[in-house]
Amino acid sequence: MLERILALSPAGMAVLDRDLRFVWVNEALERLGSLPREQRLGKRLREVLPLLDLRLDVKGIESRTWEVLETGRPLLDHLLRGGTKAHPHRPHAYSLSIFRLHDAANAVLGVSFIVLDVTDRWRARERLALLNEVGAETASTLDVMHTAQTLADISVPRLADFVAVDLLESVIRGDAPHPGGHLNPPQMRRAGQLSIHEGVPESVASTGQAVDFHPRSPEMQCMLDGRSRLEAMPGASTRSWFETDPARAAKIREFGYCSLILVPILALGDVLGVVRFIRWQLRDPFEQDDLLLAEEVVARAAVSIDNARRYTRQHSTALALQRSLLPRSLTGGSTLDVAWRYLPAHGSEGAGGDWFDVIPLSGARVALVVGDVVGHGIDAAATMGRLRTTVRTLADIDLPPDELLAHLDDQVLRLIDEEQTADPSLTPAALGATCLYVVYDPATSKCTMSRAGHPPAAVITPDGLVAFPDLPAGPPLGLGTLPFESAEVDIADSSVLALYTDGLIQTRDQDMDRGLTLLRTALASPRTRLDELCGTVLDDVLTGGPDDDVALLLARTHALSEDQVATWELTSDPTVVADARSLTADRLTAWGLGSLVFTFELIVSELVTNAIRYGNGRIRLRLIRQDALICEVSDPSSSAPRMRHARTTDEGGRGLFLIAQLARRWGTRYTADGKIVWAEERLPANDAQYQAA
Repeated sequence: MLERILALSPAGMAVLDRDLRFVWVNEALERLGSLPREQRLGKRLREVLPLLDLRLDVKGIESRTWEVLETGRPLLDHLLRGGTKAHPHRPHAYSLSIFRLHDAANAVLGVSFIVLDVTDRWRARERLALLNEVGAETASTLDVMHTAQTLADISVPRLADFVAVDLLESVIRGDAPHPGGHLNPPQMRRAGQLSIHEGVPESVASTGQAVDFHPRSPEMQCMLDGRSRLEAMPGASTRSWFETDPARAAKIREFGYCSLILVPILALGDVLGVVRFIRWQLRDPFEQDDLLLAEEVVARAAVSIDNARRYTRQHSTALALQRSLLPRSLTGGSTLDVAWRYLPAHGSEGAGGDWFDVIPLSGARVALVVGDVVGHGIDAAATMGRLRTTVRTLADIDLPPDELLAHLDDQVLRLIDEEQTADPSLTPAALGATCLYVVYDPATSKCTMSRAGHPPAAVITPDGLVAFPDLPAGPPLGLGTLPFESAEVDIADSSVLALYTDGLIQTRDQDMDRGLTLLRTALASPRTRLDELCGTVLDDVLTGGPDDDVALLLARTHALSEDQVATWELTSDPTVVADARSLTADRLTAWGLGSLVFTFELIVSELVTNAIRYGNGRIRLRLIRQDALICEVSDPSSSAPRMRHARTTDEGGRGLFLIAQLARRWGTRYTADGKIVWAEERLPANDAQYQAA
């Protein structure tokens, strides 16, 4: 009864003696190898295995059988893979278990083995592994082209001999998919492909190249109706190819096309492209199970491709927004030579919040500013733009650096309140932003600096000495805790000022102290052209791709010469108005600006008169000839001048109105000991050309 049970077992079983000769074989094993029992019995294992209708590792199986016989350790559920002689390209899987046999006296008699055909279970496991790998690998990148190529890489040769992924041009750009129609074929591009043949010779297009499909081609039909297609053997689709696409038809004839699967790439109901799976003649044709697997593979990859498309769109939008908000050109006039660099973070998710600016101020002064908003993406770029605009607005009213940062901090607090009111769960992008604001005055060769949690500026003297001025750090913006302080630094003519963000000096591999040391060394060449110095700094300080965005702003100073500035101390006696006009006329004549004498006599007369009338103490008159002709009148009063529109019967009130009409621009700035009212006028064309030269 026991022998009958073993003989009828669905598992293939055999008994071998100590010489590995077959002494017993059941019916299941006989069917499994398609070799009659009579041709097995009495023969050695190595003689029988090559006769079977199975392509297995003969030496490996015999070696493991001898090992079990000699050691007594059983071999359990060992997986064997191989095809059959009739279908060599259709893999099968078998589970092999081997046991040593003993008699009642524990003497070794031989071995027995059990073989099970586990092809279905193995194929299911392989398909599940393929699906998991597609889902994991395609989700690991947010690049559309790389995601498409990953799909092809995983599918060959496990599913097909040749795979081509063609995407809509709009999808690759990050735009919404536009599949077109019969009368308006879509623009498509080969996004990924792979073949069992090196170099993908069967492809009619290289990766990244545009591809065209005839409106009646199976690919176009697949995209239009959103349904997959399986052609197990050459048929209607092949004939359609032959008729509409001679290039592809030639490739089919050359490589011996066997079967085809076309699967549309669908995401949220939109068609993003099409995937072509092809097997050549040496391989078994596709079956219905292969179609289901291909559809599931493409469905998982489609989610990642669509995510990559959306990210590309967001990334492009953020970069465009950042480019529109950052200055496209910077100039310090004749006061400063400037150069700058901006590097996005390596592998960043979008545009960053680093920014910089150069802002002309009154009195030939120039402001330099560098800031850093935490994070990346559209929110960071938009916040950066709002802060940059705020700084420009505050700079236009000539606030001192510490007061400017205080007002900027107030604005950041308002932004934070607005964002938290709209969505309390979000962290406001403006919170923790940093800023460094520097004002250079070429008339006094002094820099006034203030910072809000930002790295300090570097000052490089003409002889190459690099220093980081001791500047109060100040809290980051949006905290509203401590006040901001300013520091004033003497700057030698032709010195270089370096402003930067922390992404330059602090990375995963180096701390800030190490970064500052590298920066000090890189900057110690002040006579180098600023553009070249920017490149040197980035090459020497950044040891690899930056972990954070990097903004670098360099400025070489040009102080005003004594001949460009004229200053007079005046009393508050009304009679000095005539003296002021006379001094102005003489100086402009000496400068060769006779054409501006009449205009500036009126401007000086009105400004000095107002200072005498509304001020309280001594008055200073200063003329500056640089890119423009500037007149400044200072007095101890802090009352703000106000332009009025006088009536026809009023005897006064027209002074500032007259200045506004005569000067290109005018304004007021406050100092520690009063205020300065200034007016500015363009130089004549010939003198401006002289200044530029």
